[in-house]
Amino acid sequence: YQLNVSSYMGMYLVIFPEGTRYNPEQTKVLSASQAFAAQRGLAVLKHVLTPRIKATHVAFDCMKNYLDAIYDVTVVYEGKDDGGQRRESPTMTEFLCKECPKIHIHIDRIDKKDVPEEQEHMRRWLHERFEIKDKMLIEFYESPDPERRKRFPGKSVNSKLSIKKTLPSMLILSGLTAGMLMTEAGRKLYVNTWIYGTLLGCLWVTIKA
Repeated sequence: YQLNVSSYMGMYLVIFPEGTRYNPEQTKVLSASQAFAAQRGLAVLKHVLTPRIKATHVAFDCMKNYLDAIYDVTVVYEGKDDGGQRRESPTMTEFLCKECPKIHIHIDRIDKKDVPEEQEHMRRWLHERFEIKDKMLIEFYESPDPERRKRFPGKSVNSKLSIKKTLPSMLILSGLTAGMLMTEAGRKLYVNTWIYGTLLGCLWVTIKA
């Protein structure tokens, strides 16, 4: 579950406030997340983890003069539930082998002016957004009404993903990556970007927090 920060610069910054992927089989992670919320007087969530505010606040504070909106995105992989019980999200192999026949995506646009800037107020606002996600997911998995189960509220659009849509981008990305890795300079650039980019990103978030 993610927050997409949209800007006038024609780019998106994707943030995952939960900090890690939700996995119902990791009971210790779920218990710790729920205990964290309870200790702070926040609603305890069932189908999502308690969101953390630091990265979201830092990103919004740095980019607020360029933003127009935040897009709240919720994704469900159909075929990974069992009698209303949620299961772990599919791996890439499972996804490509069609063990996940359908993906449900709910998008909610939030205007910049509706997002509180002060960190503690943003923490409450962000948790309220995840409460909305949690209620949608409870309805998705557990609704007694078959017409409301396995679907998100509101108008829906069905879109089939054909190989003609995905093959060109895959070939371009694979070609560029392979070309880079075939040279010593390219391999160094690839590794250094991965290592130092990650370290600098973590350092920047720590400093701003």
